Amino acid sequence: MSFQQGLLATPVPAHARHLFFALHTGEALPAVLDALLQQVDGHSLILAVGAPLAKALGRDVPGLRSFPQLDAAVENPATQHALWLWLRDDARGDLFLRAQALEQALAPAFTLVDSVDGFLHHGGHDLTGYEDGTENPRDNDAVDAAIVAGEQAGLAGSSFAAFQLWKHDLNYFKSLPQPEQDDIIGRRLSDNEELEDAPESAHVKRTAQESYDPAAFMVRRSVAWADNRGAGLAFVALGRSFDAFEIQLRRMSGLEDGVVDALYRFSRPLTGGYYWCPPMGAEGLDLRLLLG
Repeated sequence: MSFQQGLLATPVPAHARHLFFALHTGEALPAVLDALLQQVDGHSLILAVGAPLAKALGRDVPGLRSFPQLDAAVENPATQHALWLWLRDDARGDLFLRAQALEQALAPAFTLVDSVDGFLHHGGHDLTGYEDGTENPRDNDAVDAAIVAGEQAGLAGSSFAAFQLWKHDLNYFKSLPQPEQDDIIGRRLSDNEELEDAPESAHVKRTAQESYDPAAFMVRRSVAWADNRGAGLAFVALGRSFDAFEIQLRRMSGLEDGVVDALYRFSRPLTGGYYWCPPMGAEGLDLRLLLG
């Protein structure tokens, strides 16, 4: 059993298109899923399942749940959808045409409710200019952090993904003196080195993976985005479960010690969803936990 290779493949393609669907009827669902599975290769097209789809199918995927409603001073919207398709390519036009065809193919059972175009900025930097994912586990460590191990058929080789669309107030952020920008992130823009004397609210300190017990390792696969809603970071975090992401989000939101991540000074999440990325089998995507 293997995982959808595009989840961890490097380099990251120049363009991504995230499609989020709601289920509007179950009658056509078996035929639609059967046709969709013929197109999912786990590289250029990654499929991820939300709890609403599992519920509609009357199935329980161990570890799959909906995005949490946190009672915090800052807002982290929960916009849970039934299905997430993650398209990746180096040609934006090809992505557009493929997404259009997928929307039409899924229309008998699903309604497209959100679409996000992402792009690789300066080889993996956020639009603020800072490098994203500096502390990502690499190679085998990335697999250990992001992919479910074990022998359970249909679950081993899968991954749990959190998605948030963060909107930045770039005008405000860029108006700040460079040292203040660095303090918000916790790294120097000039050399990406972590600041030893960064304030407790610095994003790097809030999310230091090894500072949790147990350590909260996950793999970030985020890219920049920009459309009529604004611009920012299309954040994707992969884990063996949702736990590492969720405890980090709770700390960022001030629920652990009352210190809110300084990231919220200039950025806010617009969306939030939890998704399960099924494993790949010899004949393609393994959906036995959903379809029996």
